[in-house]
Amino acid sequence: MPVTNANKTTRPPTIDMKLEVVVIPVSDVDRAKEFYANLGWRLDADFAGPDDYRVIQFTPPGSPSSVIFGKNVTAAAPGSAQGLYLVVSDIEAARNDLRDRGVEVSEVFHAGGDVHTGPDEPYLFGRRRIGGAEPAHRSYRSYVSFHDPDGNGWLFQEVTTRLPGRVEAADTTFTSSTELASALRRASAAHGEHEKRNGGQYDANWPDWYADYIAREQAGQPLPV
Repeated sequence: MPVTNANKTTRPPTIDMKLEVVVIPVSDVDRAKEFYANLGWRLDADFAGPDDYRVIQFTPPGSPSSVIFGKNVTAAAPGSAQGLYLVVSDIEAARNDLRDRGVEVSEVFHAGGDVHTGPDEPYLFGRRRIGGAEPAHRSYRSYVSFHDPDGNGWLFQEVTTRLPGRVEAADTTFTSSTELASALRRASAAHGEHEKRNGGQYDANWPDWYADYIAREQAGQPLPV
């Protein structure tokens, strides 16, 4: 049944709404442009206009959404954009890539319990950061943080298995060969356990098993055994 309040009735959406752009406030446009270009992000636009107007757009690798910054594009204070999340399939590889590019980046960390008044910079799981990846390597639980020259705050979040309902069940997509390779390695490890449970016999249908595993993993569905 629809959920109602005094004035509204909640209805299923009928129009696709794709988040395309996030505006980030910077003080030095050229410095910001150099920083984001150094990350390896794609430069989509650099337009200037009257009244000291300028807009620059970058897109992170594999992302359907972009960021925009410039002059006279936002009234927000430079550096005030915080909690900008970039989802990656391999947190260590993502961190190492930033370090290789000369970017100052945190160690990998995970939550220190349900603590939201701790001493650390806040993020999704609270204000206490424990060094290292989440011990059980659960999806959504390992992070790395970094900032642009103005202090706008970014985080890598490692996601290997989507929670149910987070992607269309029929969609299985990868944004890079590295991401696909990681999925294949996880499928390979799981398939090895599958063969052990079946007497250690070679599974000639392993391609079908791999495909089923990867598609289910992305859709957040129960994995094959």
